[in-house]
Amino acid sequence: MNLRTRQLSLWTLGLVILALIVWGLLPKPVRVDLGQTHTGSLSVTVVEEGKTRVIDRFIVSAPVAGYSRRVELEVGDHINAGETLLHLDPVRSPNLDPRTQAEARARVSTAEAALAAAEESAHASAAQADLASNEYERIRRVANQGLLSQGALDTAFAEFRTATARKRSSEFAVEVAKGELSAARAALDYSAAGPDSDEGHVSVEVSSPVDGRILRVVHESEGVVAEGQPLLEVGDPGALEVEVEVLSLHAVKLHAGTPVRFLRWGGENALEGVVKVVEPTGFTKVSSLGVEEQRVLVICDISSDYEQWKTLGDGYRVEAEFILWEQDDVLQVPASALFRVGNEWAVFAYVDGKARVTTVELGARNGLSAQVLSGLEDGTEVVIYPGDDVADGVRVAER
Repeated sequence: MNLRTRQLSLWTLGLVILALIVWGLLPKPVRVDLGQTHTGSLSVTVVEEGKTRVIDRFIVSAPVAGYSRRVELEVGDHINAGETLLHLDPVRSPNLDPRTQAEARARVSTAEAALAAAEESAHASAAQADLASNEYERIRRVANQGLLSQGALDTAFAEFRTATARKRSSEFAVEVAKGELSAARAALDYSAAGPDSDEGHVSVEVSSPVDGRILRVVHESEGVVAEGQPLLEVGDPGALEVEVEVLSLHAVKLHAGTPVRFLRWGGENALEGVVKVVEPTGFTKVSSLGVEEQRVLVICDISSDYEQWKTLGDGYRVEAEFILWEQDDVLQVPASALFRVGNEWAVFAYVDGKARVTTVELGARNGLSAQVLSGLEDGTEVVIYPGDDVADGVRVAER
């Protein structure tokens, strides 16, 4: 190797070493996680745990003091209106004294008046249900022509369902009043027997006021019971509603007719529902972390077909997702990419290998995404979870 070749090799080696030193001193791109803006459906929701409950729950109590026979029915048994639930035998003959007879006659009169009041209330509820049905049909026809909004149609449908539920509740109340009248008359017949008569040992039959199932057996074993003592709870598990305890700051955003989805209730698909009542009174509840919270009870109807949720029962847990806002074809950005620049929202857009601060105008937001009104386009890559080492113009690379 001649001298010239050796000098050229040394110069080449020196330049390579110098290039490596310069490359090592150059700032490295910051490793970041990247996300993209995209167009799709976006919803703003409030999720809380709730539980089902029977709409019309009836407590069957003892019409007179007596000796209850053992209740043979069990929780879950089907019963029909007027079916005998249990028998009450008289404890002793003093139950037949004149005072007891007078009280029994008074109870019959009270039960007759209650039945008359319940029937009148049922007539009024039926008229309201017919009016709500006609109103809903009229609004539905107008809405189908595109002259009314979907919100007006949903409100009319909610009013129709509410009026129908009130009608059904009034009909149940009539049946309850009839049952109470029958029980009162039975007590009077029992009291009418002489103290030395064989009829004094005829038992009083306590019957069911409605069709349904046994929800709870309060007094199962035989024994003495006082007048008015609860014995059984009956109701129709096919008529369920959902009660949800919602934080008061979220409850103010809900109203009758707000759509709701019931998730993680045990079935394969979510159930649809609608808010029926937002109770006007809140209460204090201590959370599992020991924090006092003001909560409000929100009552919801299940609008999905009964065949989808017929396995639900009274007191079952559900997860209620209240839909405050929902829209399709919304340009959205991951919420983890947003940060504040003064009074404006901004993101780091990934442009030609560098992070560029881009201010954006936002609309609706939930915990995961935010609606972009201006500032970004569909498919723009942005830095998510930017750290303190990311700044405008800094070279970045995907982690």
